[in-house]
Amino acid sequence: MYIKKVIIQGFRSYRDQTCPEEFSPHHNIIVGRNGSGKSNFFQAIQFVLSDEYSHLSNQERQNLLHEGTGPRVISAYVEMIFDNSDNRIPFDKNEVSLRRIIGSKKDQYFLDKKMVTKADVMNMLESAGFSRSNPYYIVKQGKITQLATAPDHQRLKLLREVAGTRVYDERKEESKQIFKESEAKREQISELLNSIEDRLRTLENETKELKEYQHWDRDRRALEFTIYDRELKETRKKLEEIQTRREQSSESTAEIRRAAKDCANAIEKLERDLRDNRLKEAQMQDEVEQVQASVSDVLQRREQLQLTIADYSATLRGGKSARERASEELNRVKEQISQVERRLAELRPQYKKAKQFEDELANALSDAEHRRKELFAKQGRVNQFQSRGQRDEWIKDQMKSLSKAIKDKENTINKLTEEIKRDDERREKLQQDLEVAEENMTCVRKELETVSEEQRRLRREKDEIQTDRQTVYREETRIAHELNNLRDELARTEHNLRSITGKGILNGLDSVRKVVEIFRDRYGPDCDIVQGYHGTLIELIDCPETFYTSVEVTAGSRLFYHVVQNDKLVIRMIAEINKHNLPGEVNFLPINRLCVQECSYPETNDAIPMISRLNFDEKFRGVMLHIFGKTLICRSIEIATQLARTKNFDCITLDGDQVSRKGTLTGGYYDSRLSRLELQKRKQKTEIEIQETENVRENNAKRKEQVDAQINRIIDDVQRKDTVRSKHEMTFDKLKKDIHMWKEELRGKQETKPQKEYKLSSLRHDLDQMKYTMESYKVELGTDLLSQLSVQEQREVDRLNDKIQELTREAKEAYKKRITLET
Repeated sequence: MYIKKVIIQGFRSYRDQTCPEEFSPHHNIIVGRNGSGKSNFFQAIQFVLSDEYSHLSNQERQNLLHEGTGPRVISAYVEMIFDNSDNRIPFDKNEVSLRRIIGSKKDQYFLDKKMVTKADVMNMLESAGFSRSNPYYIVKQGKITQLATAPDHQRLKLLREVAGTRVYDERKEESKQIFKESEAKREQISELLNSIEDRLRTLENETKELKEYQHWDRDRRALEFTIYDRELKETRKKLEEIQTRREQSSESTAEIRRAAKDCANAIEKLERDLRDNRLKEAQMQDEVEQVQASVSDVLQRREQLQLTIADYSATLRGGKSARERASEELNRVKEQISQVERRLAELRPQYKKAKQFEDELANALSDAEHRRKELFAKQGRVNQFQSRGQRDEWIKDQMKSLSKAIKDKENTINKLTEEIKRDDERREKLQQDLEVAEENMTCVRKELETVSEEQRRLRREKDEIQTDRQTVYREETRIAHELNNLRDELARTEHNLRSITGKGILNGLDSVRKVVEIFRDRYGPDCDIVQGYHGTLIELIDCPETFYTSVEVTAGSRLFYHVVQNDKLVIRMIAEINKHNLPGEVNFLPINRLCVQECSYPETNDAIPMISRLNFDEKFRGVMLHIFGKTLICRSIEIATQLARTKNFDCITLDGDQVSRKGTLTGGYYDSRLSRLELQKRKQKTEIEIQETENVRENNAKRKEQVDAQINRIIDDVQRKDTVRSKHEMTFDKLKKDIHMWKEELRGKQETKPQKEYKLSSLRHDLDQMKYTMESYKVELGTDLLSQLSVQEQREVDRLNDKIQELTREAKEAYKKRITLET
């Protein structure tokens, strides 16, 4: 045996695979320059064969890997191919390869490309002569010099080791020890054989007794068989009788159960009707109370209206008679007024003419008396003044005073004229304002009538809407009571459903629903998980009530498995459940993972496929086939047993007795009152009713909002109309006050106008007299001072006396005529 080839890669300086030529079976010498890798080649051989590299740390293994430029080396190996033509290695092959691979975290051996343990390698090398106790098959550099210079006892020791003597001695001692142990074991075996022989003799004696026992035992068993056979026949007969009675009792029990179930359903229906009637009673009571309150309000309002009508009727009757009398008096007064007005129209020109004539006479009389008075004053000045000069001085003083008086009188006349002009303009303005105000007052009165009519219409509309509002509120109360009852019914159903379901499953249901809601809130209702989660199996199926028991027994806890579209959604949902540490037991049925095929069912009138009696969406057919596809519903347990054995189907009866195709049979009493499908159906029905009632409540709430909005709108309209009416009333009152004030002012102006005109006429007459006196003074100024009037002046005095008498007489007659016209 010799090393035929060495292959190195990644070890020390050998980065790439290095494979020198095959070695000679004799001597081989490796030469090369310094650093060419001779030592590393020698270490590679030691790495495989020597015991020095048997226990390497991570750092030591890392140091053996090639270090240099380029990519980092993560593993290295050294493979040695041995020539085994002499079969020194216990393998039936001419060549045996041994490879050792190391990395930063591995150290493996491969023998002929098969991984082996290090111990197997060491045993193989030792059998080939490479013993750890004799490591001198590899001589290192400097070892020869060390051996040559060593003492005699060390060389002897070395010689014995090389020759294998020490190993032989050690093995010899081990063999002696094994021999001693073998001798002890041999003695123990001898003792065991002696005891076995004793036991065999005992057994031979027991064999004779056994044969005798077997003889009598056969007789005993024959007798027992006879007795058991007789008892079996009697028992079978009794069993048949009991079976007959059981069938009869089963039929009666089934009838009793059906009757009990019918009674339970009737009781439940009566309880629901009782709750509904109580709800209706409460609603009717509320409506009665509301109607009573409304009736009380209406009666009270009717009494008030009756009293008001009575007052108005009495007032109307009294007012009617008073109005008739007032109307007669008004007509009479109007007739008198018209007669007076016609008379005034006739007398007013006469009165005006008489008044004017009287004023003219008075002015003429006043002028005549004033002239006569001046003439008498002129005659008496001779006695008043001593000389003409003194008289002229006095006249000048009088003329000066008179000029000032004339000027003052003219100013007064001008002011009074302006005042009369302003009064005329004011009267015209007041007349125009009165006409406009009366027109505005008529318009405002019409507006008030229109607003009042609109207010009455709005109040009537408000009363009608108030009636609708009361109806809406009563409907809201009824819906609230109905919703409370439905929610109580749903809570009872869920409680019953939870009471027959495990806590883990319930917690799992809540956890999955919470996860779906989390994804809905996070990504919206179109999220793939929300769309891909279809609910539990019990929510996806429906069937006739007759098959509830068989379907529930077949599905078992799988009724609460969660159906999802694919397994990716399952992974995400489970990750979310774990993320939030949600409790419960959760099982999923991913549709894409259910590989099922349609079954070929037996054609018989005694059994039907369970899946044919289920109602479900066709997209869940794979799920239904997975759960119910291999189950038949049979008429009886005998038929179920036969079909399960011959057709390889799971069979079940309507009572829930189940026969597995593997041979197991399960069954017993099943309380249909605790049917999960029945509770689920009731729950779904109640949820639908709740949803429909919620929709009705929403519609009623919208109607309520509309009614409230209409009432608020009408209230706002009424308030606006009240505001408009208040403004119109204020405007009407203001116009009324203004008209009254303007009429009073107009009447005052009309009453003061004659006085002012008379005063103006008097002032003008006085002014004319003053001017005439001024002219007299001017004429008298510079004339002689005479004791007697001139003949002309004396004649004038006589004429004035006659004129004054005549004017006085005419003035009295004119006064009498004016007084007559005024009365």
